[in-house]
Amino acid sequence: MEALLRTRSALIVLALLLTGCVVAGGVAPPSGRHLSPTECRDLAALRSNAPPTMAQHRSELIALRKAGYDPSPLYDDPYYPEDLEAAQRVVDYWFRTECQQLTPG
Repeated sequence: MEALLRTRSALIVLALLLTGCVVAGGVAPPSGRHLSPTECRDLAALRSNAPPTMAQHRSELIALRKAGYDPSPLYDDPYYPEDLEAAQRVVDYWFRTECQQLTPG
């Protein structure tokens, strides 16, 4: 059963990555990156355990949507929370690969 769940999670991540590749043309910053400098800054601030702002939460939600997550209350998501966790892994990957040169560390 655990192997089945891992396989399902891997397929969800792959689907989100592929969706991100297709959708990225319309939402990615002009440089071809997935996250804008503002999103990188806000995601770094959220990871610093400082009190979060509404703008930082908004940037996080935008990044999760870019990764394929749809938090709409009208969307009955049978895969919640797996799809949210998969989108979070994608955003974490983007953050590690795209934002590290923009954040002090």
